Amino acid sequence: MKKLLSTAILAASVLPAFAFAVQSNTVTFKGEVSSQTCDVSINGVKETPVILLPTVAATQLATKGSTAAETNFTIDISGCNQTLTKAKAIFAGNNVTTTGNLGNTGTATKVSIQVKDGVGNSVLNFNGTDTVSGITAISTSGTASLPFSASYFAEDAGVTAGTVVASAQYAISYE
Repeated sequence: MKKLLSTAILAASVLPAFAFAVQSNTVTFKGEVSSQTCDVSINGVKETPVILLPTVAATQLATKGSTAAETNFTIDISGCNQTLTKAKAIFAGNNVTTTGNLGNTGTATKVSIQVKDGVGNSVLNFNGTDTVSGITAISTSGTASLPFSASYFAEDAGVTAGTVVASAQYAISYE
């Protein structure tokens, strides 16, 4: 009994050291305070916008790295005061793949959503802490449009049929 009790005490004293050794439970909060913000919409929708990609055949994504159904969308800002001169979009992806795309939480397999900057046509990589793209000048009328596109991306050969759902948070940074 004494041996069991001393073993339990030893185990209890060692376990907290292991619990504090791993720091993967850190969450980072980022934001920005600006003197004025603008009204923001995506394709004219201000709250919880959805970008609908057309249905494609799994055979269009048969090869690893292939893309299909590039769909344009625009982040529009309006109502800005004349002191703001530039704006950029900042993205943080959810369920990011090793290739830096937005991972699918739907039922299709081996497929993700790839997002491109519509100005430079560069692929956004969501593996960083945030991805910035689409820097644009705000017009004298207080408006700007930030163009982007989204498409299906074959993470591996053999994409299977099913639903594709991916998401990211976005914010607008003003200069």
